[in-house]
Amino acid sequence: MKAVRVWAVVTLMGAMHGPLAAQASLRVRVGERWVEWWRSDHAPVQWTSPDSTFMSAVHWRSSGAPIEWGDVELSGAGEAWRLKAIVVRLDPRRFRFRLATRLGEHGSVAAWAVDSAPTGAVLAVNAGQFAGPAPWGWVVHNGAEVRPRGFGPLAVTIAFDSSGAVSFVGDSAAATLVPGAAVVEAFQSYPLLLTGAGEIPAALRRSDPLLDLEHRDSRLGLGLDRGGHLVLMLTRFNGLGGTLDRVPVGITVPEMAAIMGALGCRTAVALDGGISGQLLLRTADTTAVWRGWRKVPLGLVAMPRQ
Repeated sequence: MKAVRVWAVVTLMGAMHGPLAAQASLRVRVGERWVEWWRSDHAPVQWTSPDSTFMSAVHWRSSGAPIEWGDVELSGAGEAWRLKAIVVRLDPRRFRFRLATRLGEHGSVAAWAVDSAPTGAVLAVNAGQFAGPAPWGWVVHNGAEVRPRGFGPLAVTIAFDSSGAVSFVGDSAAATLVPGAAVVEAFQSYPLLLTGAGEIPAALRRSDPLLDLEHRDSRLGLGLDRGGHLVLMLTRFNGLGGTLDRVPVGITVPEMAAIMGALGCRTAVALDGGISGQLLLRTADTTAVWRGWRKVPLGLVAMPRQ
């Protein structure tokens, strides 16, 4: 299939301009106290380990299993004064990952939501970004290419092989990936939040006319930590007791990168957030669903490996 050349930047995250705020901060709730753990005016350029203050604030609701999850209360600037981040961490070798796509003939698309996930799924989440009614960029499903590659300076390909191994591959190296046993399922997303060494991309650390680094929205991120765990992070508005949790209010892109770094990720990328962000989770003692307001063209589902 012919590749589609797209300049992948943060188009869905607000107007395409705006400098990084001179001073912004994030706090977490630790017991009865709000503790500041990140400031934009002296933010780390590289995350080499989890942030102890942030991790101490995570309330793990299930721990030590192949899939575990928890949440943390956050406070940022302005409308982001009360937020909650849902964190999921799982061992990808224990699960079989499949894309949930309803791409029809001639590129027609039927919308997908986490409620469409099969009964046996332990995890379902919207995947990638989208261009109109279709997924943006490369899609490989069941070892076959479904949609062509997209290109951009902050684009990332997330690929799953037949053993369950997951790789995050940057735009320059993505052409080496070939559908088949080595790439059973794959999709693209943007922007890159952390390089493979935990470094914040330069474009997220400076004023850039192509990026809006101040726009606040609910966010969804996917990363790999140093232990090889797949990490998902979804933010929700937590004001008024969480009754308006799907309101698209939240963090900036640099703040999102900081949270993924604080969680111990060495590499991470943003998935479509805002009113599209949605997550379904099933553990031995929990079934939880965070729905979006909009159906999406592509989902990622994890099933227990037999």
